[in-house]
Amino acid sequence: MAVTRGEPDVLVVGGGLAGLACARDLVDVGLDVKVLEASDEVGGRMRSDRHEGFVVDRGFQVFNTAYPQVRRRLPPRELRLRPFTPGFLVHTEDGPLRFSDPTRRPRTPHLTRGLRDLRPGRPAGARDLVALGALSARDMLAPARLLKRERGEDRTTRTALAAAGFSEEFVERFFRPFLSGVFLEDELETSERVFHLVWRSMLRGTLCLPGEGIGAVPRALSAALPRATVRLGTPVARLTDDGVELATGTELRARAVVVATGPGPAARLLPGLDVPAYRVVTTYYHAATRSPLPEPTLVTDTRRRFLNSCVLSEVVPSYAPADMSLIATSVLGEDTRGREREVRTALADAYGADTGDWDLLTVRTVPDALPVMAPPQPLSRTARVAPGRYVCGDHRATGSVQGALASGARAAREVARDLGR
Repeated sequence: MAVTRGEPDVLVVGGGLAGLACARDLVDVGLDVKVLEASDEVGGRMRSDRHEGFVVDRGFQVFNTAYPQVRRRLPPRELRLRPFTPGFLVHTEDGPLRFSDPTRRPRTPHLTRGLRDLRPGRPAGARDLVALGALSARDMLAPARLLKRERGEDRTTRTALAAAGFSEEFVERFFRPFLSGVFLEDELETSERVFHLVWRSMLRGTLCLPGEGIGAVPRALSAALPRATVRLGTPVARLTDDGVELATGTELRARAVVVATGPGPAARLLPGLDVPAYRVVTTYYHAATRSPLPEPTLVTDTRRRFLNSCVLSEVVPSYAPADMSLIATSVLGEDTRGREREVRTALADAYGADTGDWDLLTVRTVPDALPVMAPPQPLSRTARVAPGRYVCGDHRATGSVQGALASGARAAREVARDLGR
């Protein structure tokens, strides 16, 4: 086994959000760090590809400007963020409904007309509106530490919403269709602790997409590191007593190793690691010559035929060639035979458009899209798993951009403390 000289202080295995955040914080306290990324680009699951002239993210993803770690690390100007409409459309058996945030003005002047808005006597009664106002005020204005409190009972989101006074009809028309796309599960089984933090971020921030695709986020994090910190195309076969062994057989030594991979590789490199189950999501990307909805708005469905759909080229025009539109539609689970045809039929109903001539551009299935976060859900866990061995990633926190970045930051703090920084 060949052994390299000039040992760094820390090796970070994995160049996703958690690993890049960890590396940056360790560099900031004066440690020599190397990030080992197996693939040809940083980002992990947060990557964008060029496909036949379109920008295709690896699964439908959005960027929330309210996350504290995002505000700390990623200047919005560098990402050229483009916002979604503040609100969403939900397709019901009675037709489409628009749920809008009354505190914000949509950027698009030609929003679809003839839709019933969220007003008393329409999709919501007075009781539901009062409950929504109270819930939103609490989550938006209360200190985050109160929402993070982990003592006491943790319930499912559905149970918490019922206890907050919402009617079952309103939950089914408003919360469940929207949150299914957020948590990648359609029974609202996710921890209420996670729900309150997510709802806070929705109220305080703006959902956006970067102008060059979601992959611009990890690229910006990587660019902030010293040159040659990240080594691409460098898969790690196993951890050794003194560092790591690469797939090539070369051993790299370091005082500490941080495993910042996805859940599968993390469990392989750290036998016995407690890794949660994950949600699977599939996204169908269709190309059309005409936009079925001339606004940057999420569309959901009360009949559970899809999680959400969006004309991505209405959010970021450069996602598609000038004469085309790009539509992304996500569903729970794998891509099975005949499923795309069923989704296309549902989209024709939801958009009120002829989808027969849409081209299926590509399909992206993400098997580890989001960890299962059933109650009781810890909001963070220690990164230290053994002397000189640490782990971070969204499987160690809430499954989000904020969770991944915060997990990386926590790992960096523990490593720095153990190394005397």
